[in-house]
Amino acid sequence: VDTVLDGGPCRVGVESTVVACLDGTIALLRPGGVASEAIEAVLGRPLDRAGPGIVAPGQLASHYAPRARLRLGATRLREGEAGLDFAGQLEGSSLDLSPSGDMAEAAANLFRHLRALDATGATSIAVAPVPERDLGAAINDRLGRAAAPRPHEGSPAE
Repeated sequence: VDTVLDGGPCRVGVESTVVACLDGTIALLRPGGVASEAIEAVLGRPLDRAGPGIVAPGQLASHYAPRARLRLGATRLREGEAGLDFAGQLEGSSLDLSPSGDMAEAAANLFRHLRALDATGATSIAVAPVPERDLGAAINDRLGRAAAPRPHEGSPAE
């Protein structure tokens, strides 16, 4: 690549929400920057949940992963771990996605904080629980994929 343009930090932080409108259903394929609650409010009904099968970007089991392994639902750091906190829940020194518990701030900081913690050379990152409300669904989706077992090098992606 000859040139890279840096547009600065992303306002939303997580990628787009993906929905499918097929066969009379409106199904959530990937939670993202527009919370499913906002879409459901416009529709006046709950979104269907997509069944198995990869039909949209970002649906691989292991995706968005730093080099360090992620330990989800952590309440304290273990020896040698880096910490990714949310709203001051994690005991020990860490980066906080949002000290005030703001989901938009947390989503905007997610990948930047993961990259920063990965750059420390830690082999594991302890991640505090993030509520499933609003953008929390998208944040947890990305964290779950980042924590998922990774395909062996040279084998096809799951």
